[in-house]
Amino acid sequence: MIYWELFKEFFHIGLFSYGGGYATLPFLYHIAENKGWYTVDQLTNMIAVSSVTPGPVGVNVATFAGFVTSGVLGSLIATTAVILPSFVLILIIYRLLDKFRTNKYVRSIIYMLKPTGCGLLAAVGIEMFIQDINMLGMVLLVGLFIAGMAEKRSPMFYLGVSALAGIAAGLFNLID
Repeated sequence: MIYWELFKEFFHIGLFSYGGGYATLPFLYHIAENKGWYTVDQLTNMIAVSSVTPGPVGVNVATFAGFVTSGVLGSLIATTAVILPSFVLILIIYRLLDKFRTNKYVRSIIYMLKPTGCGLLAAVGIEMFIQDINMLGMVLLVGLFIAGMAEKRSPMFYLGVSALAGIAAGLFNLID
């Protein structure tokens, strides 16, 4: 009976906690207070551990909560239940969008959204540097932009270079 209750609660969480892993927290606190499967202190520890382990926080917390509640089988049931609504929704969306994949209007919209997304990300990056007024960061941003325009490379390359530049900038700020 506990397994069915676990499945229902975590399916409910997966179905209604829209917005990422931290959106599951009110539901998890509700379980702690009403079901008594784990304490609020245990939930706090679950969240802390889930935040530093690889993977989505919501799934990690569900796995941990299922384990605390009912062992390995409980963790498998809770994890499956929290993932299942998203999985089914993505399958439905895939089926619907697959029909429109070759539609010229849909392709045009997607083609137009790519530069828009890049512009929004660039605006956020520039705004972050302006707020911090970090001249080294601004020079690195412009340099990466020019390098990206001059030579096409994998986005992972630029992500790695940006990470190294951020670390260097942070160290440079510590020295100041």
